[in-house]
Amino acid sequence: MKIGERLRELREKRNLSQGEIEEKTGLLRCYISRVENGHTVPGVETLGKLARALEIPVYKLFRNSEEPVTLSSSLERKNGNEWGSKGKEARLLAQFSRLFGNMKKDDLKLLFHMARKLAKKEKAGGREARSIPQRHAGLG
Repeated sequence: MKIGERLRELREKRNLSQGEIEEKTGLLRCYISRVENGHTVPGVETLGKLARALEIPVYKLFRNSEEPVTLSSSLERKNGNEWGSKGKEARLLAQFSRLFGNMKKDDLKLLFHMARKLAKKEKAGGREARSIPQRHAGLG
């Protein structure tokens, strides 16, 4: 399902007009229409605004299922908590999300390419992978 179709479905399910979404989000009605009709794809921050207006978690914009999304076990800590769910990790993850949402597509591709190269280099060197907060404690 395309994001625009899903947004329209959720909006109509809640009996909200595009005008009401405009009032709740500050996004122009014509922009909301363009998203719903598949003429434009909203960024991360815009998806957050739309989810808040619809009073749903963001993941429901991408899934029909009522089951919450879980991260892969490779991101989970030994104690069962998901990485980025609390404290400094959650703040760092939120910061990454905001920054990535403001980046151009080509810059994101470059960033992910570099991250893959660094991860391969780390793995090839036989060093044990360390968590992001430990390696980047100076970020903030």
